[in-house]
Amino acid sequence: MQTIELKASRRDNLGKTATKQLRREGRVPCVIYGGKETIHASALLKDFNKLVYTPKVHLVNLNVDGKKYNVVIQDIQYHPVSDDAIHVDFLQVFDDKPITMEIPVKLKGLAAGVKAGGKLSLEKRKLKVKGLAKDMPDTLEVDITNLGLGKGIQVGQLNFDNLELLNNKNQVVVSVKLTRGARAAGQTGEEEGEE
Repeated sequence: MQTIELKASRRDNLGKTATKQLRREGRVPCVIYGGKETIHASALLKDFNKLVYTPKVHLVNLNVDGKKYNVVIQDIQYHPVSDDAIHVDFLQVFDDKPITMEIPVKLKGLAAGVKAGGKLSLEKRKLKVKGLAKDMPDTLEVDITNLGLGKGIQVGQLNFDNLELLNNKNQVVVSVKLTRGARAAGQTGEEEGEE
């Protein structure tokens, strides 16, 4: 998992007026949970964009007035019109405490079912996993080479080192669906075999 640096300033005024003022100044209020104390801070909106608008998962080295915290994004609230981040919750990360995150799924290989005329469908773009921060990968690689027509891979069939998958075991991650063309080719083949 990649680490990204982010600078923030501690904030003492926590009311609505102070929060609105921060947003007018182009800053995003944020809260750091999970440590000995809850820390209220704010960071520049433009600095958040490189962290938020990416499919990658990052460990954030958050520098709050010179004091550094290793954190991950737990939750983001967006403005309904501008789509800018208006509040961010961070979870402090420790080497010995497991964390829960959503990691993007990356498909590897060309499915046999796609070669046969099927259509590949990625049902789950991210999977929820639990593990130590040092074991968190950038992506969860799923090999689809042997995936046939009309078949799918479920969460329960996947296994990653030092990570526990928290999604429902029966949930389909990726599947190869029959297309009309593949169905028609299959029926033509059956009819020829009957003669």
